[in-house]
Amino acid sequence: MPRHSHGLAVRLITAGLLASICAPAMAQAASPAGSQAPDQANTIADLQRQIDELKAMVSALQTTQPAPSPGPAPFAAPAPTQPAPVSAPPAPESIPLAAATPKPKREAWYEKLRLRGYTQMRFSQIVSGDADAPAGVSRLRSIHDSAVNGDSNFTFRRMRLVLQGDLNEHVSLYFQPDFAAAVSNQSVGERREGTVSLRDMYADVFPTGDKSFRIRLGQSKVPYGWENMQSSSNRLALDRTDAINSAASGERDLGIVAYYTPPRVQAIWDRLADDGQKLFGNYGAFGFGVFNGQGLNRTETDNDVMAVALATWPFELDGLGLNGQVFEIGGSVMRNTIRPEIRTGGVSPVGFKDNRVNLHAILYPQPFGVQAEWNWGTGPEFVPATGRIEERPVDGGYVQVMAKIDQTPIGTIHPFARWQYYRGGFKAAINAPRLETEELELGLEFQIDPALEITTTYGWASRKEADERRFGQAEGQILRVQAQWNY
Repeated sequence: MPRHSHGLAVRLITAGLLASICAPAMAQAASPAGSQAPDQANTIADLQRQIDELKAMVSALQTTQPAPSPGPAPFAAPAPTQPAPVSAPPAPESIPLAAATPKPKREAWYEKLRLRGYTQMRFSQIVSGDADAPAGVSRLRSIHDSAVNGDSNFTFRRMRLVLQGDLNEHVSLYFQPDFAAAVSNQSVGERREGTVSLRDMYADVFPTGDKSFRIRLGQSKVPYGWENMQSSSNRLALDRTDAINSAASGERDLGIVAYYTPPRVQAIWDRLADDGQKLFGNYGAFGFGVFNGQGLNRTETDNDVMAVALATWPFELDGLGLNGQVFEIGGSVMRNTIRPEIRTGGVSPVGFKDNRVNLHAILYPQPFGVQAEWNWGTGPEFVPATGRIEERPVDGGYVQVMAKIDQTPIGTIHPFARWQYYRGGFKAAINAPRLETEELELGLEFQIDPALEITTTYGWASRKEADERRFGQAEGQILRVQAQWNY
């Protein structure tokens, strides 16, 4: 009830009290003298009862109104000792609005998302060797970096934006396009760069609310090979190796995969991340998925699915006297059937087995470390002697040594050296040509600032070009410098 309503009620009650007192007095003056004594006693008793009732009503009203502001009271009289307030609940409209606790505003799903990304700009130069060659002879080229050729200088290797966040406690979103992709078959076969390509688009579902277990729906990385899972923004070498990446070029496919990371493993990975180590991301200590199997952004061409499983486990070596050192070991398997693209158009009329097994091991640099992977199996490969694609063995991997030097005037420095080897088909290229790769690469990564990294590498390469119409090995030396800025 508003304050002026309480004051009005008090005034009305007071007026009624005065009227009650005056009315018996007037009646007493008009009555005969003989009956004044008993009538007067009755009147006084009745008035005292009414006064007591009115006092109780005034007291009850005063307890429900807010404290009055300073100022003269309209009615003031000596108040006798009052009885206990009447224990009646106030009317709902008399409760002050300020006493109600406002409900917290719920965030909309789009307010929970965040945007981040990174860009890589490279300078590539073939210092010496087979930058060019006659028709039918291999030139020095890389399946990962189109800028390794006789005419290139500056290129954008990657321009990534990532939109991610939790939609609620059970579902999260991850969306990553790349603005540095390239397409061919344009005007007179001219190559066009700076186009947009979908890399990741998936939802993580947490059925139990515990984020140690998740089910990933959509286009995401295929859990095969430690290096393939590692983000390009977090890798020392500029490109992945031919042997491991040949299993899943582009590293992604469309499907469903489940990941589980025990809290003990997650705690070790969190500590390594806080130390600035280059991890492979939270893809689970255990993972199992099924995918189309045709490759990144390619239409499925058969009724078969690719099945992939991965397991990895880090071990703390404090018990061996290597305080803070972590050794991680694991492996992955792939079972698939694929139809490679063929030069006459479309895909091969039959599918080829694409089955592999991978082993990996990493000793994280504190300050020195070693990383190695190897994989074996069977995959499609073009055989010049028969002029067709056949199932052939694949074999290859890499060994990398590295160091992590934190205390320098220009930030953290990561020197590294990597040797890679591969013999087998490359199913992502037309006609699945055979690759024969041996390369030694030395590099330095300078983390000048959390937002800026500079990496320079110098390599000695012997490669067969990824084209079944060219033969022989191309050899040469390659210099590359990359600037990466994170945002």
